[in-house]
Amino acid sequence: MKKILYIPEGSSAIQERFINNMMRQGKKSTARRIIKDCFVLINGQGGQDPERVFEKALDMVKPNMEVRPKRIGGAVYQIPVEVKPNRQMSLAFRWLIGAARGIKGKTMAQKLASVLTEAAAGTGPAVKKKDDVHRMAQANKAFAHFAKY
Repeated sequence: MKKILYIPEGSSAIQERFINNMMRQGKKSTARRIIKDCFVLINGQGGQDPERVFEKALDMVKPNMEVRPKRIGGAVYQIPVEVKPNRQMSLAFRWLIGAARGIKGKTMAQKLASVLTEAAAGTGPAVKKKDDVHRMAQANKAFAHFAKY
């Protein structure tokens, strides 16, 4: 039997998953209010569609490759592997929320709005994290043949 997902009015499944990732100590209503305030701020900043900014930010932050440690012959190699779509979303959520929580002196909605707009523009700490992960995978491309073990 397939599980039916309840999605509140005005919210997509991806936004609900983001809310669940942002939630702390089970306070979903607080997380939902932060997202709503964030979208209002994004709309007020440049008159952009906040849902489109959110989607573009996620696309800019999702990693394609990452490194996984593998022990072969007593040595640990960092082996580049492709990232599955579900993990891409999880990493993007984690990096966006982590970047927002790292900013000091603003409300969470303001921090999240600035991180999302920066990520949608292709800049900011979340995009830098993705670039670092890609750079690490590129640097360890010589060990890609160990992925079959």
